[in-house]
Amino acid sequence: MAVRREVLGDGHVDRAVAGTSSFTADFQDLVTRYAWGEIWTRPGLDRRSRSMITLTALVAGGHWEELAMHVRAAVRNGLTVDEIREVLLQTAVYCSVPSANHAFAVAQRVLREDGLL
Repeated sequence: MAVRREVLGDGHVDRAVAGTSSFTADFQDLVTRYAWGEIWTRPGLDRRSRSMITLTALVAGGHWEELAMHVRAAVRNGLTVDEIREVLLQTAVYCSVPSANHAFAVAQRVLREDGLL
């Protein structure tokens, strides 16, 4: 849970925990233990690299709400606005121009909301 909070921020995690029901509790536990406890804590990649990979995967899958959350996480993990732009440019070639176009719109909205653009 500590890594989840460090990467996503207390506000997001608090909302996720508050929204947990008996129906979603097992899923929240799985995400916390597996994604944040097993994958994000592995020593093989730093958090900046993990953020770049995550942004790309979310663009490829068209997961736009998750992309917005992880744009914020990428900044928290030390990526600059220029580096996020480069990741999204890379996705235009490998994920599709329409996907990158949408990703740029999502990222621009988030970065503006957070006062970074």
